[in-house]
Amino acid sequence: MNLVTGATGLLGSHIVEQLRLRDMPVRVLVRPGSDCRWLETQDVEFVEGDVTDKASLERACAGVDCIYHSAAKVGDWGPWEDFQRITIDGTQNMLDAAIAANVRRFVHVSSISTYGYHTDEITVDETFALGYKMYKWAYYTRSKVIAEELVWDAFKKKQIEATIIRPAWIYGPRDRTTIARLYNMIKAGRAKILGAGTNRLNVVYAGNIAEAAIEAAHRDDCNGEAFNCSNDGEITQQAYFDMLADAIGAPRVKARVPYRVAYTAGFLLEVIGHLFRSKKPPFITRYAVWLMGRRSFFSAEKARKMLNWKPTVTYEQGVPMTVRWYEQQLSGDGAPPTRPREAATVGA
Repeated sequence: MNLVTGATGLLGSHIVEQLRLRDMPVRVLVRPGSDCRWLETQDVEFVEGDVTDKASLERACAGVDCIYHSAAKVGDWGPWEDFQRITIDGTQNMLDAAIAANVRRFVHVSSISTYGYHTDEITVDETFALGYKMYKWAYYTRSKVIAEELVWDAFKKKQIEATIIRPAWIYGPRDRTTIARLYNMIKAGRAKILGAGTNRLNVVYAGNIAEAAIEAAHRDDCNGEAFNCSNDGEITQQAYFDMLADAIGAPRVKARVPYRVAYTAGFLLEVIGHLFRSKKPPFITRYAVWLMGRRSFFSAEKARKMLNWKPTVTYEQGVPMTVRWYEQQLSGDGAPPTRPREAATVGA
């Protein structure tokens, strides 16, 4: 039995999909009132609860071999207390329940942002320390770093096997956050390229990350290892926006704004948002600017070598697929596209 937390989210749903494509049994932990319509098509077991409800975690972990823990407080806005309660305390609760249930492997979904905010033109791999130049309100990154430390602590104490997956900017069908904003901005002609647009983006298809996570979960040599699942090859910011615009049928993005100008604007908007205790995130944040415009690049070579990981879905396939999925949601017409069953085998 495989337990997936965060299964109603983007990456969690793709982990569920890839496990089921391999005919592996899946149990999902879902909060009361969650939209489970897609999960109901996947022949999975449901446990109602969440990572802050310890009693529900005991039920969820019973008889489980491997946990894929992708539940967290997502986004870069909100009170620190939410990040503490969901990402940090929630991870500790999951670890406690997993250890008590004698779960074999804990696959923890982290983030490349745990390395901190490198902006120079360097390549960052798994040998780099975590937490470089974290700023005051970097709550998402800070909570992810602390959650990782909890997992490593349990591993070092030999309480459970552990593997950490560090994705980058994730896209794909069932994305309920990024694609809507990008689609509407590009279609309306309001999107802008940060800087020259020649910087390499770390953007990765959710299903490809799921494949790496499942492969790593079933290998002894991946116990105690972290993997950057951070790109599907090299693609520049301009090329990614060109693919999106072409798939949408909109003019390609030509307008530009200097990186430093956008970063400063993000800082000022964050200051205003925190000053007035706004629950709504600013139009732009420093984290969003960093994701899009930084010159640093996060290497996935370790995963490529150890796991033989390569993109089953390329940018040329995944970007139009994601746009089609979103347009289907807008029209209410049909189900999201799924991966071909014959393409998914462990170790592929």
